[in-house]
Amino acid sequence: MPGRTRLATKALQAAAKPAPASTAATTTLPTQLFEDMTAWETWLETNHTDTTGLWLKISKKGSAIASVTYDEALNTALCFGWIDGQKKSHDANHFVQRFTPRRKRSMWSKRNVDKVAVLIEAGRMRQAGQAEIDAAKADGRWAKAYSGSSVMQVPDDFQAALDRNKRAKAFFEGLGKTKRYSFLWRIETTKREETRKKKIEQFVGLLAKGKTL
Repeated sequence: MPGRTRLATKALQAAAKPAPASTAATTTLPTQLFEDMTAWETWLETNHTDTTGLWLKISKKGSAIASVTYDEALNTALCFGWIDGQKKSHDANHFVQRFTPRRKRSMWSKRNVDKVAVLIEAGRMRQAGQAEIDAAKADGRWAKAYSGSSVMQVPDDFQAALDRNKRAKAFFEGLGKTKRYSFLWRIETTKREETRKKKIEQFVGLLAKGKTL
């Protein structure tokens, strides 16, 4: 009897727990369209501290429907300490791009490091955006900014490991850009040298078996 009581209590406690925040965040973000950069900037000025983000509706190239462009949206978001995320198809005229406040300790890309330098020079950076820059510089994330997929090169230590394993090298060289980048990004953003060596060894083993991440 006491055992049943304990089990019932645990079941009630489990049922009372809220859904994980990550699940809620991905399912409840609103979708919005802004006709131009000014409208997007005005919205961020009012809402950048009071919302968890949104899906920004952006017109595809060739569409007759006016909207803020992706580059305009990203530049403006960086000024307020926000960042872009997942991109999804939406309809014949639009795609949607997720924009959210930058998470604590999130990594910076070299592309965005370069972008904010231009934004600061142009006098567009806001207090919230500058705070994210200062925090990244203070804790070392700024100096460890990673390369984007369009410019990231195979590092020498990973290339040397691939050269020693013909099967892994051949499979890696046959991968598409996105799958290659999934390996390169993880290597570039690994902080400790010992961990980096282990990761490279693990990746070469996967590639030799014809597997990806």
